[in-house]
Amino acid sequence: MDACAHCAVRESAICHSLSDDKLEELSRFGRRQNVRRGQTLMWEDEESLLVGNVIDGVLKLSASSRNGCDQTLGIAYPSDFIGRPFGRRSYQSVTALTDAQVCTFTRADFDAVAQRNPGLEHKLLQRTLADLDHARQWMVLLGQKSAVERVATFLLEMGSRLGQAGDDDGARGPIEFELPFGRQDIAEVLGLTIETVSRQITKLRGEGLIDTPTKRKVVIRDREALEACADGS
Repeated sequence: MDACAHCAVRESAICHSLSDDKLEELSRFGRRQNVRRGQTLMWEDEESLLVGNVIDGVLKLSASSRNGCDQTLGIAYPSDFIGRPFGRRSYQSVTALTDAQVCTFTRADFDAVAQRNPGLEHKLLQRTLADLDHARQWMVLLGQKSAVERVATFLLEMGSRLGQAGDDDGARGPIEFELPFGRQDIAEVLGLTIETVSRQITKLRGEGLIDTPTKRKVVIRDREALEACADGS
């Protein structure tokens, strides 16, 4: 219970809906697990054994096409829920893009607690619907958007999940964040080449929409214009 009370994502994770006594019940089954960059935590088409909350780091959700190519389906950030509760098989692989920490539960234990707690089941439903919406948006991103639109959309999502407002923040002020992985990983996530990603970042920087003070640091200078770029406006 003490680990749950001091969890960095306690207020935004799916278990936030639980009362203290129910949280204590769930915590008895939880295990903190460190995952190294490149390590696969869950495998597509294998039995669904684990579920969990991302505490730190960024992970990739992917599936394999018939020709064996790896297709990215989405990205899991801190406080996101991963795994397939109430299902016997996993339909996607979960691989760490950075070193990460995950609070994991066996699917059987988590399912049993969820069935006894309607609030947790409700949060699961809400999270599932949100994931479905995001998956549809990702299909549009990979299937219809141009290279610059993909990069702009990616940077906006990173900013919303990992960013902090700058000193002159306001409703539309700048947002700063550190990219958790390199441009090669971004290219693989977006279905582009690393050269294309670099060109689009240079283009957005040249137009004053973003700045890149260091190799990993990004500052979104003009969110409204970047949003318009992401939408193809």
